[in-house]
Amino acid sequence: MLNVDLRSDTVTQPTPAMRQAMAEAPVGDDVYGEDPTVNRLQAMAAELMGMQAGLFVASGTMGNLTAILSHCQRGHEVMLGNKAHTFLFEAGGISALGGVHSCQLPNQADGSLALEDIQTAIRPDDPHEPVSRLICLENTHNRCGGTYQSAEYMQQVVAYAHAHGLFVHLDGARIFNAAVAQKVTAKDLVAGADSVTFCISKGLCAPVGSVLCGTNEFIARASRYRKMLGGGMRQAGILAAAGIVSLETMIDRLNEDHARARRLAEGLRAIPGLVLELGMPTTNMVFVSLAAEVPLSSEQVIQELNARGVRVGATSARQFRLVTHYWVDDAGVEKAIQAFSEVLQ
Repeated sequence: MLNVDLRSDTVTQPTPAMRQAMAEAPVGDDVYGEDPTVNRLQAMAAELMGMQAGLFVASGTMGNLTAILSHCQRGHEVMLGNKAHTFLFEAGGISALGGVHSCQLPNQADGSLALEDIQTAIRPDDPHEPVSRLICLENTHNRCGGTYQSAEYMQQVVAYAHAHGLFVHLDGARIFNAAVAQKVTAKDLVAGADSVTFCISKGLCAPVGSVLCGTNEFIARASRYRKMLGGGMRQAGILAAAGIVSLETMIDRLNEDHARARRLAEGLRAIPGLVLELGMPTTNMVFVSLAAEVPLSSEQVIQELNARGVRVGATSARQFRLVTHYWVDDAGVEKAIQAFSEVLQ
């Protein structure tokens, strides 16, 4: 049976080229800065982001936490969206481990934060209030449907933040999806930001890791926090080798995932009982809900889909998220559409 796993692009496995590169990677002790493969990955990442330096970390969550700890002191405040991954799905690490207060602003439909909301949220210089320090944006935006923000929007936020003494961190877990969808470079989308984290373990198919990028001074500070968080890895070049292959070979093909997401959305929209609340996907995510008349719960539908060799994730009692990636081909998309049709007929 053809198994189609659409739960996330985190389920991707390394390609044969990545496995070969991992087996042959020259390695050293990265904590001493002596792993040549890690050093090469970090340099490549920094160049792609238009920044001075990079730091290989175990995950996007670690990258975001390390970045926020590096920008903020205890009692500082970070502004972020109420649907931001850092707010919803990173275990409250910025507060639990960093003592950083969060100000949650409403995400707009495209995942952006309204500039007027940012303006209103900046704190006065008052000892009763936390110190406004950092703005965190997300591109693409997970919980807003895989939507993306433009370079023009990013420049507006960066200019306003810097004019008011604030830093900007970008959770760019899927920044290359955003770039490919807009036919620009990732460098265009992060220009002016003080730091960015991006994942190599999602649509780029590497097995482990993310890279945090910023200035040399910022990355030196972040290295200390990575160590504090237990993220000092030794012969990590075995993992970094796959990341190098991902950056060399997997970015341009993301358009294929986006095209398959559009086909998936088109097929699901035609099935009675399904509602695509967020419309046609802009990247590789499709959010679909059960219509009010459908008597099944999302868990019941998931069980029936599993029996047909299709795996999806539930985001609520009646909503699903489906994510296309390298290991879902055209046949897999059609199989998913057919499975939903059978379950809801």
